[in-house]
Amino acid sequence: MTDPSDEAKQIEKLYEFGERLNEAKDKSQNVKDYEGIIEAAKTSLKAKQLAAQLIPRFFKFFPDLSSRAVDAHLDLIEEEELGVRVQAIRGLPLFCKDTPEYLSKIVDILVQLLAAEEIVERDAVHKALMSLLRQDVKASLTALFKHIGSVDEPSTDEFIREKVLSFIRDKVFPLKAELLKPQEEMERHITDLIKKSLEDVTGAEFRMFMDFLKSLSLFGEKAPTERMKELIGIIEGQADLDAQFNVSDADHIDRLISCLYMALPFFLRGASGSKFLNYLNKHIIPVFDKLPEERKLDLLKALAEISPYTTPQDSRQILPSVAVLLKYMPLRKTGGEEMNFTYVECLLYTFHHLAHKAPNATNSLCGYKIVTGQPSDRLGEDFSDCYKDFTERLTTVEDLTRATMKKLTQGLADHNKEMAAAKTDEAKEKIKTQKQNTTTGLRTCNNILAMSKPLHSKTPSFIGDKSVNLSWKEATKPSVPSTTTASGGKRPASINGSGNTASKKGRGSGGLQNQLVNRALEGISRGGRGGIRGRGRGWGARGRGRGYR
Repeated sequence: MTDPSDEAKQIEKLYEFGERLNEAKDKSQNVKDYEGIIEAAKTSLKAKQLAAQLIPRFFKFFPDLSSRAVDAHLDLIEEEELGVRVQAIRGLPLFCKDTPEYLSKIVDILVQLLAAEEIVERDAVHKALMSLLRQDVKASLTALFKHIGSVDEPSTDEFIREKVLSFIRDKVFPLKAELLKPQEEMERHITDLIKKSLEDVTGAEFRMFMDFLKSLSLFGEKAPTERMKELIGIIEGQADLDAQFNVSDADHIDRLISCLYMALPFFLRGASGSKFLNYLNKHIIPVFDKLPEERKLDLLKALAEISPYTTPQDSRQILPSVAVLLKYMPLRKTGGEEMNFTYVECLLYTFHHLAHKAPNATNSLCGYKIVTGQPSDRLGEDFSDCYKDFTERLTTVEDLTRATMKKLTQGLADHNKEMAAAKTDEAKEKIKTQKQNTTTGLRTCNNILAMSKPLHSKTPSFIGDKSVNLSWKEATKPSVPSTTTASGGKRPASINGSGNTASKKGRGSGGLQNQLVNRALEGISRGGRGGIRGRGRGWGARGRGRGYR
């Protein structure tokens, strides 16, 4: 333990060193004073705290002592006494104020300190990093993102990586308007840093980064189509659309469907979904029956939502595959009366929107004789068997749907009686949920009848507008805006260890809703087996193609 009189002498000496340096016109001549400050960093507790302030203050004047000064300061950061550590952390940004070449190294040091357990110490680290960002945002961001890693430069410490991601999410992103200046240059810089980091992320991280990119003026409402194409390109890369598909790779299926949902808002703004559609058409739809049961409905719902934004060429290419899937409309009632109503709603909606853009493609698929004047009309060929098969399926679907609607309507009346008789809040809440599910089931049935009716004509009119609202989208209107979509990625599920994000609401939040609706329909026609899991969950272990569940 340091003698109090010795400590007092050390403090007095430090003040003398500091005063002489303050007063000196050419501070570089006071080498002995600065050396004295460095040496004092190895003495008493109070001397260390004062040295932690003085070392960085005069650092720039003594380049020949830079290594000794930095080493002495780092020793202070590792002190057992919290007050010394905090003071040393607060001084770190000063090393870079007039010697920017040290900035990257100081950021690296502060990044390691993000793991500090003491709140006051962690707060000092956050403030020091923010100080560096305000000094030189470009260099500081580059140094920070280095710790997130990429496929070529993986981060070696997963715990530190998560701390850096949390800091960027909680401290940097909310201050983008203040920090990213000049705006266009810095928004482009951080976009490039994010794009590199996206080579190796979880679903939660991918969504976080994409939500941030969408918030930049670079990709705002007035951004040109080229910028939307850039974002679509990022999502396509995350979906691994250049990879060979393996139906047993549940990881890839999850990522593909999640990314497709994330891309939907950009199709609405003019970006092309051709690459997604081509991949689905070539690799996924042909093995639809082999997909995990819970992912089939995900795929059909995604197809339904993308169908209004397809090009005529894409529509013509994918229509034959969709027509094959129409087998999920039963040919005739067999006694078992099995039908998945949501499957049928999705398929009819997709069929209408694709056929509206490429009507003559339906000649050979459904026997419709539609004249467009193109060589592909195939009017001279006989497709009457196709027409008979298709319309018989439509009739069976309509019969099953009307019977189901009758039972659902009766169920709704029963729910109203049960609600009037319910005694407890718990019972009332349960009945309320049942009513909502029954109502959504009725929406599904109404949609099916609205879409099947115009298809009985030899030359039908295909719905290509918004007159039919998909049942699950109507059901989720009261929730958060649908721009909060599902995500992509490649690391463990969460960036903060808080678990998965399955409860995240948004475009894909109808998972639980559809499970419950299907249960409402189940027992009426045994068709509700295609419920989906909530979207927006991160997928599993780090690295492409591994554990995305």
